[in-house]
Amino acid sequence: MLGIPRKYVHQVFGILQSGLTSGLVSASASAPLVAPGSFLGHWLGAWLLSWLMMVPVVVFAAPGIRRLADFLTRD
Repeated sequence: MLGIPRKYVHQVFGILQSGLTSGLVSASASAPLVAPGSFLGHWLGAWLLSWLMMVPVVVFAAPGIRRLADFLTRD
């Protein structure tokens, strides 16, 4: 365990979620390169770029999206 304080749970969740999401999306975008044998290098570059782009979106947009979802739904 890293022992990150609980008050940072939202940021940790966002980093983990954006890493998983960007990894899956960049893998699907790189899938046509499996046959030529350049999948791994292309995927790693695409994943790193997409993760760096998604971390701020997920961390900063999630609270607003959560509030909008709460507004649009009811108990």
